[in-house]
Amino acid sequence: MPFDSPTVASEIRQLFIGGGSVPALDGRTTVDLNPYTGEAYAVVAAGGAADVTRAVDAAQDAFAEWSASSPSARRRVLLKAADVLEARAAEVVALMAHEVGGVGGWAGFNVALAANVLREAAAAVTQPVGEVLTTETPGQLSLAVREPLGVVAAFSPWNAPVILGVRAVAAPIAAGNTVVLKPSEDAPISAGLLIADVLHEAGLPAGVLNVVTNAPEDAAGVAEALVTDPRVRAVNFTGSTGVGRIIGTLAARHLKPAVLELGGKNSLLVLDDADLDHAVDAATFGAFHNAGQICMSTDRVLVHRSVAEEFTAKLAAKVSSLPHGDPSDPGTVIGPVINQRSADRVRDLVTEAVGQGATVRAGGAGSATVLDGVTPRMRIFREEIFGPAVIVVPVADDDEAVAVANDTEHGLTAGIMTEDSRRGLALAQRIRTGIVHVGNQTVDDEPQAPFGGVKASGYGRFGGRWGIEAFSATRWVTVASRPGHFPF
Repeated sequence: MPFDSPTVASEIRQLFIGGGSVPALDGRTTVDLNPYTGEAYAVVAAGGAADVTRAVDAAQDAFAEWSASSPSARRRVLLKAADVLEARAAEVVALMAHEVGGVGGWAGFNVALAANVLREAAAAVTQPVGEVLTTETPGQLSLAVREPLGVVAAFSPWNAPVILGVRAVAAPIAAGNTVVLKPSEDAPISAGLLIADVLHEAGLPAGVLNVVTNAPEDAAGVAEALVTDPRVRAVNFTGSTGVGRIIGTLAARHLKPAVLELGGKNSLLVLDDADLDHAVDAATFGAFHNAGQICMSTDRVLVHRSVAEEFTAKLAAKVSSLPHGDPSDPGTVIGPVINQRSADRVRDLVTEAVGQGATVRAGGAGSATVLDGVTPRMRIFREEIFGPAVIVVPVADDDEAVAVANDTEHGLTAGIMTEDSRRGLALAQRIRTGIVHVGNQTVDDEPQAPFGGVKASGYGRFGGRWGIEAFSATRWVTVASRPGHFPF
């Protein structure tokens, strides 16, 4: 895949602060590259720490009014935003092809799911926000009340930019918070500025959502300025485990709650009673959708040894037939990875494994790859691939499948292919992940479900009432109906 020098950009975008587009205070810009051509797709403002401060200023100024807004007002904005986003689907498909190399089906799915995330957030606006408690004090009403936190710092990644950009802001806004969003440097428009455009068009008041884009070399400083601003009261981050550790440490140092949705080393278990043709289809989708660049992507297929060779041969044949190339071509299934660094990393993982004895069953040399003969001493066995490659690992029985699935620092998702749902559920209860799907592969998301992982895959949950709870605080409030009696 080509990664040539950038040429002339087709679009220039500014920061979004206080309800309008503004340049960075120092006037700097940065190039947003097309990962398929290597050419400049857009030029965006390169914000710095001072721009973060004025974005937080705008969010803080907007908080009092937005937090006191009626549930119907918040719901109306979120529902309209969902409709606006869907109406702009064709634009988003083109945007994602150029900015992140997303193929049409993946981009369309981003629009559909992100619109439903907005609708779910709208529904959550009127969920119960408190409860009446028992009390030891006669004549007293005791309440537990949920309230918005204040300004929320949000970080959105490039790989599912519209879904995860919307998810980063929808629940906080629904709960009455204001937000400063820092999108990935690889998707400043689709993971950030687009979302601000949509919500602004839907009537979101100025300052409720602010977006600060930045140059890659400024990422650490911008993130630190955002997380450590004393007016920021909570943080959410979706991205790599390595960066998530940094964000989580910063938040903890400043005593701020955080929701971290990080990497995964996700296993698909294929049991000896599985429908192998269906399992092959499921594994192919789980491993190669969006070129394997999904936190939930299937990295390891753990197959019962009695069916391993038949499964692997069928998987290799199917993967070899997948069209790959230009993401703007409707027939393309596998587009490019996000940048040269990612391409090199995936190639190195595969090359090292082959050099240590693994066998290429399909692909290799930069194309969609299936490996077997992989052992635990190989990096590809333990490190998240995050690219178009998957390893097949034969296992003797269910116990070994569970042991291998749990043999990772990560714990995001898993899938179990079996025709026996009771057997699958019993195994699901033994696998240490935040999500598990019996009878399906590893990639799935619904806006009303709790989404998140355990171990190095992060903590906290997005989705449904869990998202609202993550971005609100519980207060104890009492009301005395008569004078109390005191000992002195």
